Amino acid sequence: MSKTLFASRGNLVGLLLLAVLLLVVFPLVFDIFRLNLVGKYLTYAFVALGLVLCWGNAGILSLGQGVFFGLGGYCMAMFLKLEASSPENTKIQSTPGIPDFMDWNQVTALPWFWEPFHSLSFSLVAVVVVPALFAFVIGLAMFKRRVGGVYFAIITQAIAAILTILIVGQQGYTGGINGITDLRTLKGWDIRTDHAKLILYFINGGLLLGALLLAQFVQQTKLGRLLVAMRDKEDRVRFSGYDVSSFRIFVFCFAAGLAAIGGAMFTLQVGFMSSSFIGIVPSIEMVIYCAVGGRSSLIGAVYGTLLINFGRSLLSESFPQLWQFAMGGLFIAIVMVFPDGLAGLYQTYAAPLIARRFRSGRGGGRIAAASTGSRVH
Repeated sequence: MSKTLFASRGNLVGLLLLAVLLLVVFPLVFDIFRLNLVGKYLTYAFVALGLVLCWGNAGILSLGQGVFFGLGGYCMAMFLKLEASSPENTKIQSTPGIPDFMDWNQVTALPWFWEPFHSLSFSLVAVVVVPALFAFVIGLAMFKRRVGGVYFAIITQAIAAILTILIVGQQGYTGGINGITDLRTLKGWDIRTDHAKLILYFINGGLLLGALLLAQFVQQTKLGRLLVAMRDKEDRVRFSGYDVSSFRIFVFCFAAGLAAIGGAMFTLQVGFMSSSFIGIVPSIEMVIYCAVGGRSSLIGAVYGTLLINFGRSLLSESFPQLWQFAMGGLFIAIVMVFPDGLAGLYQTYAAPLIARRFRSGRGGGRIAAASTGSRVH
């Protein structure tokens, strides 16, 4: 009982410290340019949170999470692009009222699947529903046939490659390799101003903390315990009468939804979305974020994402050619030396030291109180 209480208290303290760092320290320390970069990094943390549940807890390694990140981003970008492509803004085009890349590719009418994205409400729902539905189809096809392990990882990697090729090839409908760019306003609100970027940063940070709480809730429920049991002893869980495939489908769709929210916030903060965030390389990088933070730690996943991306910025500014080598070296070091990532380092070294200090402080206080009491008597 006491151990559980201490763990809950530790999680609460960790969450509060993270909230102070994101919502107080960073806005005070960084200028708007750097703060917007941090906001971009935090959008990747949504993917890392989903991977903790999907890979760390359930043992499902997906190398295609960039697919769901990109789909969420494209759903938001389609709404923003349609708003920026009003007849007044596009009157110099051959066909006013459609996105510029469609006009360049001689598309003369807005495609039917773009029409619903005139509505912000539909777009916000689609941000989560479209990627989650796509994940459901993949999960149903794979997990019902008991496809898992390295085979599932390879399949998700192939899906990321196929979707990238599809988006690039359909340039007239998707923007191709350049993606959907020149996004300006959200319901008339200019998202390119410094004030808008500051507000979007706080919205992003609040959503991330909310997603972390939701993921933590899932971990602490019976479902979360079943996910871990499935990872360790799948046959025993199946023989106990549970439908393992249904649980796997759920956690895979849940992770896809989190990744999609991150993609939508990325589009809002950065101002574009392209196929470069859907392919194999960004998907593998997102797995590295999770591994560095600790694949069983939600808070560690956020710190791992920040650490990797801060390192990328610092190294790429000074040594742009060395960054990929540094990324590979860091991943190898984590896997071989610190398999539990930053969270494992904290649990192994920092947490026992803090606990000893805490106990010694309380013990010292009791001794001082006892000696004071004896002097009074």
